[in-house]
Amino acid sequence: MQSIIFSEEYCRPENLFPFTLTRRIQDIRVGILTIREKWEKLLNLPSYDKWEGDYKEGERSFTIDSAIAEGDYLLVHANILPTPELVAAVAALVPGEMLVSSSDGAIALHFSKKHVTGLHRIKVEKTTNFEGDVFSICNPWEIFMQNDRAIRLDFEVLTSGRTSGVISDTNKISGKENVFVEPGVYMEHCIINATTGPVYIGKDAVVMEGCFIRGPLAMGEKAVLKMGTKVYGATTIGPYCIAGGEIKNAVMMGYSNKAHDGYLGDAVIGEWCNLGAGTSASNVKNNAGQVFVYHPASEGGIGNAGIKCGLIMGDYSRSAINTSFNTGTVVGVSSSIFGSGLSPKYIPNFSWGSEGVRKYDFDKAIRDISNWKKLKDSTLSAREENILKYIYDNY
Repeated sequence: MQSIIFSEEYCRPENLFPFTLTRRIQDIRVGILTIREKWEKLLNLPSYDKWEGDYKEGERSFTIDSAIAEGDYLLVHANILPTPELVAAVAALVPGEMLVSSSDGAIALHFSKKHVTGLHRIKVEKTTNFEGDVFSICNPWEIFMQNDRAIRLDFEVLTSGRTSGVISDTNKISGKENVFVEPGVYMEHCIINATTGPVYIGKDAVVMEGCFIRGPLAMGEKAVLKMGTKVYGATTIGPYCIAGGEIKNAVMMGYSNKAHDGYLGDAVIGEWCNLGAGTSASNVKNNAGQVFVYHPASEGGIGNAGIKCGLIMGDYSRSAINTSFNTGTVVGVSSSIFGSGLSPKYIPNFSWGSEGVRKYDFDKAIRDISNWKKLKDSTLSAREENILKYIYDNY
């Protein structure tokens, strides 16, 4: 096979609101890597996105039709997390053969040019049933629910056959064999318990003095843990994120900040978000009952996230200092949140405030996003702005 093509067909990306408003499913981070990066790493292949005909098309978009180049391709359902057993079964497929699961349906299809019969139409010559477990991400709360397993699998993939960088003797570590640091990591005077799960610290990351870490933990490239941070597994601090305070079983996808005191648990934070000092999010109801969250694809617009669910925040959103998020709060894309008391359970895209929410002026929203990006030496691309304008006008 020469490349992977991810398909969202039958994956119902609308179920993963708000994260799929701004990205394809395969670009969701769970564990150390995104879903795309996991498949690319395990199969050692580049990847593309099947053309879906929507506002998110980009340079990776790939049209499957009679003009496709000769060669073999692998069409993969975008919300499926690869495991070694599953990847072995996928790699064994022959052209025209599709791997299916009795519980999860189609998984992957190996095809070549001769199997393409029309626009995004592919002839299947044979189906093979996969008997192992299939892990998929179908709802936003499943990102943090699957994070423990995902970190462990990614850790094995990224560290197999490699030697960790040197870890300073100023750190106190239990289960040192389960700790891996990439080149350029700064970490001094920290306490790490990796007997409960692996700890992976990415290239040029910084773990400041006095941090308490209980694995599994994943830190991306140039991520930062501020002094005295308390982290419980399974937590992902994505690339270029800054984290502080108390964090448990949360995923910060990338480029976001929770740099100060406050609690974040059983949560998913998108990219380019900022939680102001003292921001905390409840993850358990006072009656210890089921947490119901805004979920537009479910009947009545409400989904059951289980006993524990904290904050689910879309890309480019921010909260003011001392913001208190209600249990199972869902925040859309590019909202600026401030106000007294507990937040509403749902804060729509481009909201301004939280009490009597007004809509964020689009030009001001773009200005503010650009300002935040400058803080990490980045800029807002034309494609990002076009995606945001579409969301502003249509959601």
